[in-house]
Amino acid sequence: MAGAEFLSGNRLTLLRSGAEFFPALERAVAAARYLVHIETYIFADDDSGRRIAQALIDAVERGVEVRVIIDGFGGKNFLSGLRERLNETGVEVLFYRPDITPWDMRRARLRRLHRKLAVIDGRIAFVGGINLIDDMNTPRQKPPRHDYAVQVEGPLLEAMLHEANLLWRIVSWANFRRRWIYAAAVQAEAAPCGNQSAALVVRDNLRHRSDIEDAYLEAIRAARGEIILACAYFFPGTEFRRALMEASARGVRVVLLLQERVEYALLHYASRALYGALLGAGVEIYEYRRGFLHAKVAVVDSHWATVGSSNIDPFSLLLAREANIVIEDTDFATELRQSLLEHMRSGAAPVAREQWRHKPLGLRIRIWMAYGVARFLIGCFGYGAWQRDQT
Repeated sequence: MAGAEFLSGNRLTLLRSGAEFFPALERAVAAARYLVHIETYIFADDDSGRRIAQALIDAVERGVEVRVIIDGFGGKNFLSGLRERLNETGVEVLFYRPDITPWDMRRARLRRLHRKLAVIDGRIAFVGGINLIDDMNTPRQKPPRHDYAVQVEGPLLEAMLHEANLLWRIVSWANFRRRWIYAAAVQAEAAPCGNQSAALVVRDNLRHRSDIEDAYLEAIRAARGEIILACAYFFPGTEFRRALMEASARGVRVVLLLQERVEYALLHYASRALYGALLGAGVEIYEYRRGFLHAKVAVVDSHWATVGSSNIDPFSLLLAREANIVIEDTDFATELRQSLLEHMRSGAAPVAREQWRHKPLGLRIRIWMAYGVARFLIGCFGYGAWQRDQT
């Protein structure tokens, strides 16, 4: 796979939403001896956020080095008593690109820290799409949030610890802190402890610009039986769309699970401009309506899976720092597949091709206006190749 190396001998645990993720993270932090490193886009001052904050404070009181990186835009509401409490107790908190103003139109303002990564003592780690925010704390009050993360133990920890170290150094220097050196005792416990093969795939704006998209494309093009992709925000370029439609044309069942709710109106309606071609090519589309779909996962042929922070849209694939774990393991992929199928059965509705072709005029107008504006904005921010891809 381009951009990352599969390592065997891992033990991987699928975590469904905050209900499973936060207790697992709390247990790992409670057992920490040397270091807790957390990266998140959002750290909310709610029940779940305060639980994790208290676990971090308790760790510092035991002599553990605790450091947290929060995105400067996603974490803008973190500037409250919770930040002061963490700082006062010795938790080191840094912000990724914090100097954001509403009138700042530089392209760089969109280069956010969107990945969700935690490494504890180099012995256990977490990666996925779950922010430090309660499942019931959702935009426009449509809970619960549906998302995934993976608990990682084994050889993959070395790559995850390396990524954590690298970003801490970068953000420390950017914040003029320069306190970035790990204690020498903190090493990755990378001995095999399971039988699962996985790779950490990241996206940045230097050496790993397209690694996550390339991993998706490689798996889609190799698919022979089924592709299930669940994504909160779906607005791919033409190469990605073509890969899905070509897979359908060669007899692969291609299923997209997308969210029905309107959160960001421009992206929501612009993405619907792609429905006609996808449905016409035989791609199945389901819209999730029971709650807030925040997942960014996929399963291919019940043996390849990915869980992470990267959506299939210009923000994730062209701008933000993202992190996904890619897994080649039948048991893990089957477990994730069954979870997705259950959510499709109990909380989603299929989009019928004929019904979509005869959608109301008002909806068609909103869709094509949003599509045109989205293409224009993408071009304005200098991503002409992506804009051409949307034709």
